[in-house]
Amino acid sequence: MDNRMARIAVCLWLQPMACCMLSAQQSADSLHVHELRGVEVSARRETMGTVPVRQVTRRDMLDMGITDIADALHRMPGANLRDYGGAGGMKTIGVRGFGAQHTGVSYDGVLLSDCQSGAIDVSRYSLDNVASLLLAVGGSSDVFVSAREAASVAVFSIETLRDVPKDKRAHMTTQLKQGSFGYVSPFVRYVHSLSERVTVSALGEYVYAENDYPFTLRNGIYKTRERRANSRMNSGHGEVNLYLQTGSRGRLDGKLYYYDNDRQLPGIVKYYTNLSGETLHDRNAFAQLNWQAHSPSGVWSWKAKGKFNWASSSYRDAYYPGGVMDADYWQREAYGSVAVLFRPAEEWLVSYAADYSFNNLNSSLKTDVRPFRHTVLQTLSAKYVFSRITLLGRLLFSDYINRARVGASAKNMRRWSPSLSVSYQPFAAEHFYIRASYKNIFRAPTFNESYFFHYGSTELNPELTDQYNLGLAWEKRWENRVGVQLTIDGYLNHVRDKIVAVPYNMFIWTNVNVGKVEMKGIEGSLQGDYRVSAKQYLSFAGSYSYQQVSNHTDRESPYYGKQIAYIPLHTASASLKWGNPWVDVVVHGTGVSSRWPNNEHHKGTKLDGYWDMGLTFSRSLPIYKGVLFLRGDVKNLLNRQYEIVGNYPMPGISYQLVISYNF
Repeated sequence: MDNRMARIAVCLWLQPMACCMLSAQQSADSLHVHELRGVEVSARRETMGTVPVRQVTRRDMLDMGITDIADALHRMPGANLRDYGGAGGMKTIGVRGFGAQHTGVSYDGVLLSDCQSGAIDVSRYSLDNVASLLLAVGGSSDVFVSAREAASVAVFSIETLRDVPKDKRAHMTTQLKQGSFGYVSPFVRYVHSLSERVTVSALGEYVYAENDYPFTLRNGIYKTRERRANSRMNSGHGEVNLYLQTGSRGRLDGKLYYYDNDRQLPGIVKYYTNLSGETLHDRNAFAQLNWQAHSPSGVWSWKAKGKFNWASSSYRDAYYPGGVMDADYWQREAYGSVAVLFRPAEEWLVSYAADYSFNNLNSSLKTDVRPFRHTVLQTLSAKYVFSRITLLGRLLFSDYINRARVGASAKNMRRWSPSLSVSYQPFAAEHFYIRASYKNIFRAPTFNESYFFHYGSTELNPELTDQYNLGLAWEKRWENRVGVQLTIDGYLNHVRDKIVAVPYNMFIWTNVNVGKVEMKGIEGSLQGDYRVSAKQYLSFAGSYSYQQVSNHTDRESPYYGKQIAYIPLHTASASLKWGNPWVDVVVHGTGVSSRWPNNEHHKGTKLDGYWDMGLTFSRSLPIYKGVLFLRGDVKNLLNRQYEIVGNYPMPGISYQLVISYNF
């Protein structure tokens, strides 16, 4: 890091300290106003719904020693994360063997989109402004959702902090993170209730990292110690939020968002050279509105959402054979959704939702056909709750209209998709639930799959999926001293007309519908806490997944029945926290079994399994009119070298320090 970055880091480290030195006087009233934990949504009842739901609240993030969103996903059973290495590596999420294109990612109630690749990079979003993370598999127990949320195999929801201070003064959080391999990240957040009805917040975040971590390169019997090169990350993002209470029965939320990441791409590890000239500049801006209201009687409720999204990516390779290779892409989306909820009786809820979106993509390539797509989604949902039975049914109608300004366009697609889920509580006095669900859904091909030069095909059919789930959930607390929460689910999934790329020759590949995949597995989670004394407690969280995701395309093929690339058979995580008046301590670990980086299981390419341990220390101190928070993390405590994606080594042992002051 250069001298300028070093000076910035030093100043930001000293700034919270300067605020703290103003006074050591504790103000009980001020602390009461600032402690905004009321916005945290409890996860305990979410697991009792008709479908599997995994939720991590802001408190859970501290109890489990979670450092970023990727780390949180590692703790959720059934989630498959692809991590391309380091702080600047792209991270995409799949669920239960489905690819990342099947998983919707929601940001404050509106799904994010990438019409080009269909995969959302969750590394763009930090935990510093997050109130809760929620992964719902096979639908949602909430009947009042947009049609777009119902159109994915699973939805990963990111809900940001929505503080509404009771006073009319400004509140601010300043924070600095500093860690190994040149990592530095300042963060500032401002929130102010202008009146009883209007609250505004704004935040800014900057992340710089060299990511030049060491690793061991093995070439036959030879081993050399190398460093990742061309890995610099230089990103920032800002948000402005408006929370408006519209009358006594309505609410309007608005958001302006901008993200900019100018990074180098280290690429795969190569023998004899680490020379790389690849860079990628990603930018994303969007504006969204969320409005909801209900009638005086509560019989009717309404929701409306609107969003405009713009994204660009610029790729350069200075060392491409024959000269510089570059490509620029721009995509836009206009999205709108309306939904109405009707409650004709105490036991019944009926909802209708209609969504429309327009997507287009253009690039600097001469082969660009400038595709665009109109999408209309409609859902009719009904929920019945009586005594100890909850039943939810949903019917989705999808209509995709594809066009291209130059050349042939992809096929239009239209389909009905049903889903049904049920939850039963056998014993009235026990929080014990049995649940079952079925969902049929399909995925339209992405623009890359349909139009990419020498790769895409406009003749593709959508991928068709079926999901079956059977599970149970149990929760028990004894005299406010011991609490336990347990979930177990078994599932069976099928994918037909899976889109795969096959070669015509060394230089031309194309996408075709030839694949059939079967997924079956078991997953479970266990959470518990024990109150040792009035000021000390222990909390535990663990999860386990068994996933058999196999190729069922052609019985005559030598690859029939083999595990799909990058899906481990076994995944597990565990964390144990000791909460006390001095320094909270968390020890945690995540691990997976061995995986294959290809569907063919070529000899000598298997990726070894790994177990990644971590250690977290944290302490909050009330000072003056705010709270000083200190945290230290040791990552990969055992210094194990491992890979999540083949030839993309992950960092070894590293540290991260956090200091923040809230007032």
